Amino acid sequence: MSTLSLPQDESRQLVPPPGALPDLPGATTLAPAPAADAPSTRWEDLKVVPARHPGRWIATAGVAVLLAMVVSSLVTNPRWEWSIVAQYLTWPSVLAGLWGTIRLTAVAAVLGFGLGTILALMRLSRSPLLQAVSSAYTWVFRSVPLILQLLLWYNLAYLYPTLSLGIPFGPGFLEFGTLDVIDKFGAAILGLGLSQAAYSSEIVRAGILSVDQGQHEAAASLGIPRSRQTLRIVLPQAMRTIVPTSVNEIIGLVKGTSVVYVLAYGELFYTIGVIYGRNQRVVPLLMVAAIWYLVITTVLTIAQYYVERHYAKGAVRTLPPTPVQRVRWTLQVAWSRLTGRPAPAHLPPAYAARATVGRGHLLRTGTSDRTTGGAA
Repeated sequence: MSTLSLPQDESRQLVPPPGALPDLPGATTLAPAPAADAPSTRWEDLKVVPARHPGRWIATAGVAVLLAMVVSSLVTNPRWEWSIVAQYLTWPSVLAGLWGTIRLTAVAAVLGFGLGTILALMRLSRSPLLQAVSSAYTWVFRSVPLILQLLLWYNLAYLYPTLSLGIPFGPGFLEFGTLDVIDKFGAAILGLGLSQAAYSSEIVRAGILSVDQGQHEAAASLGIPRSRQTLRIVLPQAMRTIVPTSVNEIIGLVKGTSVVYVLAYGELFYTIGVIYGRNQRVVPLLMVAAIWYLVITTVLTIAQYYVERHYAKGAVRTLPPTPVQRVRWTLQVAWSRLTGRPAPAHLPPAYAARATVGRGHLLRTGTSDRTTGGAA
């Protein structure tokens, strides 16, 4: 019995070239085997080329030009009178007005968010009366303008010359004059704090409702008292939602203290107005107020970041880096790229990758490397 055998070269010619056969459904195209004399490729020799981002560079250049124009106008225009700004920035009366603004903000924020938390819990309670009172309070104080509330509280002595504590529709036990209790500062605190409580109650209520219902059910199934459920389980989780909006409200409250000028209370904006009313340096004095408002807002923003980072411990595996860490890691990356030294081992992977951009190589990870014949 004879068999037909073909030479090795002819058997290779029987393999159809790519594209000679029609594409069939489910057919698998095999890549041609590399030639025996093809040079081997080492993964370590492959150069990493950073991606190009022309749109990003164009946008960066445009923003840089606009920023340079703004800085140039601030520096070259003599009408800004920066020497006057520097003179009055630490003026004693200006610092006294600044302290008045900070004091108003702190007391009104404590009153507003304390009462707002109580109103939110009343709104979420099962008592129809508590729900109705909380809803009515929020409706009234969100409807009346703040400046109108301030004037009403300041003229409360016209309606009630004396205030008394006692039994409703019965005798009073303690009586005192309204003007002795509610002065300019008291009227400002009542107007700002009670108005803020109406907005804070909705913020706290939204944060509590954002907590998964399973957390409430799990706490109830363990027999934990309702007050402890709220304070130790629900509110800490709700703070992730409450904190950003609350800080926005406090920043708005800082700027809202400028409305207190209608009461002639010596806060920052009122003091600035008195000064530029005397020396007619309106723009420089307004810049002094703007700088101090920026300082207060910056401090609150930094505090917001750290508070959010604290309450994010149970939501993320890795806490976001602090601003100090970001600056330190960025400087270490820049030094590594400038000197050509390897990045420090403690750098996070995202920052360590920046240190190798433009001078790194593609490294293959695995147990073996067929092209080099050894472990990677």
